[in-house]
Order: sequence, then structure tokens, then C-alpha cells
Amino acid sequence: MLTILASVMSFNCSNDDDTAVTPPSGPDFSGTYTQNDQMGRPAVNTVFVSSSSKNTFNTTVPSAQNAAFQGMFQTNLTALSPAFANPGDQNALGQDAATFTGLLATDVLNLSLDGTTTFFDGTNVLTGRALADDVITVELILIFGGETGLTMSENPGLSDDNVSANDKPFLNSFPYLASPW
Repeated sequence: MLTILASVMSFNCSNDDDTAVTPPSGPDFSGTYTQNDQMGRPAVNTVFVSSSSKNTFNTTVPSAQNAAFQGMFQTNLTALSPAFANPGDQNALGQDAATFTGLLATDVLNLSLDGTTTFFDGTNVLTGRALADDVITVELILIFGGETGLTMSENPGLSDDNVSANDKPFLNSFPYLASPW
């Protein structure tokens, strides 16, 4: 017991807090940097980009993504969702598979500069994103919910992630994010 107490005391009792530490002068931007990941819309890359194409998608500039990936997105969407099983089937936005995947293949977060900023509020769709927006549920509704946005009988339960709110309330002032646990 005495040995344990002596070892704890010798390792925890030091007087090195008088040493001055010089903070770095700032970030070093002198190197060459490459983009490794992007996610303008959460889960879109995860769901619609085939695993062998993830790195290519992540390093493709958004202006070139539609031409390069829309076909892959459409193939994966129609294989995944019976809501788009037939030509002409539409989602709650009135978009068929080609139109919807054309929107998704360009992985950017759209933003309305003069209107409501929201991922979806019942009226406004994809005009930005508020912190409390349930992005995953909106995406599930657009993928699986059919024309009305209601759960399809072929895929019950796939139109909602069943997470109704953040685990802690967001702040009313900057930085707006909920405090960490």
C-alpha cells in the first residue's frame, strides 16, 4: 500500500507549471491541400454513391457532379425505393426519379437569400437549413414517401428516422448550437 501511495505522489506532484509555452503564430497554409470529403446534404453521398466511387465523388467539384453521377444516383434510387418503381412516379416535390436525382447529384446546400431558410417546413423545400430541421426525415420522405410524402405500404416505417428533436435545446443567440454534454 505504501508503494502505491508513493508512486501516485511521485507521478502527480510536479512543479513544471512555470514553463512558458509559446502559442503557434497561426495556421500554416504553405502546403498543397486536397479535398477528401464533402457533404452539402447529409446522407446523400452515403446512400446514393456506390462504394467504389466514394473517393471520386468526394473530390469532384459540384459543378461536374451531376454529369458524372446522376445516372448512378438514379439507378440506386430506383433499386432502393418502390416509390420510384414505375416511370413517371414522383415524390412529394412532384419530381420523377431523373429530376430528383439530378437535384441530389450536385451535392450542395441550396440557400434562399430572400426567403425562409429551411430544409423543409411544409411549404419551403431545400431553401437552406436551420439547425432544428430534421434533414434525415425529409430525405427519407422524398425517397420513400411517394407523391404525398406518406409512408408507402411497400416500405412501412422508412419515411421517418423517429428522432423528433435534438437531444438538447439550441441556443437563441450565437453560437446557436446546443451546449455539449
